[in-house]
Amino acid sequence: MSAHPERLRDPHQRTERAARILDVAADLLARHGYRRVTMDDVAAEAGIGKGTVYLHWKTREQLFGAVFAREVLRAVESLRRALQRDPHTCLLHNFARVYFLAIVDRPLLRGLLLGDPHLLGKLAGSPDTARDDRHAATARGYLTLLAEHGLLRDDLSVDEIGYAYQATFEGFLRAEGSTATGGPEQHAELLARTIRHAFENDPPPNLPFQDLAATTSALLGDLITADRTAFDLPET
Repeated sequence: MSAHPERLRDPHQRTERAARILDVAADLLARHGYRRVTMDDVAAEAGIGKGTVYLHWKTREQLFGAVFAREVLRAVESLRRALQRDPHTCLLHNFARVYFLAIVDRPLLRGLLLGDPHLLGKLAGSPDTARDDRHAATARGYLTLLAEHGLLRDDLSVDEIGYAYQATFEGFLRAEGSTATGGPEQHAELLARTIRHAFENDPPPNLPFQDLAATTSALLGDLITADRTAFDLPET
């Protein structure tokens, strides 16, 4: 392993190396948590010099922040793929089901959303306001889109539904892995049923599902692009 930074001129090779560093850091974080993982650990596991890691991320916090940001984007990308396969995913209860399973399948992401101090360390107390604002705006845009198509109950505002939906979703996440019977698929289905009965109206006749799914996908695509740029994340 070289002790000196290895600068790569080929953008493709640089992207591959950044992705490898993120993969290694994610694995170490999942196994040991934030407090026990150092930049030296990441470099050694990746088979590169520590200086090479710093060519991509200047601090430990930036690197680990990028790891968690990538986990979020991978879950969001799974939503986009689901929308492409089935436009009915745009309905709130289906959206919740897909996103819940995407998160449960990613322990780091679940820890991030629930503020797990073992995984996050001091990152848990240092929220990224700009990213949070982007995600909140995307969520509100999505709920507003549903409301405009008559898909949400009209006795609650979009903001009230957004708050109650988030509280319900996070409650299911926190309960996952407890002594409750059933597995993630059953819990995702129960979440979907709960969301549907609590917040939704039946779809009106002739709802343009394809257009609604395409608009939802575009919202998510803009979020992915903004986060990837903000965290200098390689496309994977």
